Amino acid sequence: MITVYGIKTCGSVRNALKFFKDNNIEVEFFDFKKETPSAKKIKDWTTKADINILFNNKGTKYKTLNLKELNLDSNGKYEWLCKEPLLFKRPVIEFGDKLVVAWDEEVYKNTFLK
Repeated sequence: MITVYGIKTCGSVRNALKFFKDNNIEVEFFDFKKETPSAKKIKDWTTKADINILFNNKGTKYKTLNLKELNLDSNGKYEWLCKEPLLFKRPVIEFGDKLVVAWDEEVYKNTFLK
């Protein structure tokens, strides 16, 4: 099962969901606005993708929380991701023991259409 984590208003998430729909791939959607992944799951993700890839330091939430001033290290970023899922770079896609972060059509084609 493929799980897409994100928010429906995010362009990258919409692109990903459209990609899966267009290719008749069934996915489960996890809405960051409605729920937060467990700290254990986030810790697991950091073993599959670099925290600097998972952590979105270009988004609105990062700016409104003034996180740049905190100069966060990896542990600080992890703690913020556990508290505020809108800080994830979206979408986060989990399938099997793999993780794909962000929208990149070529990566999706090579990963999901094989």
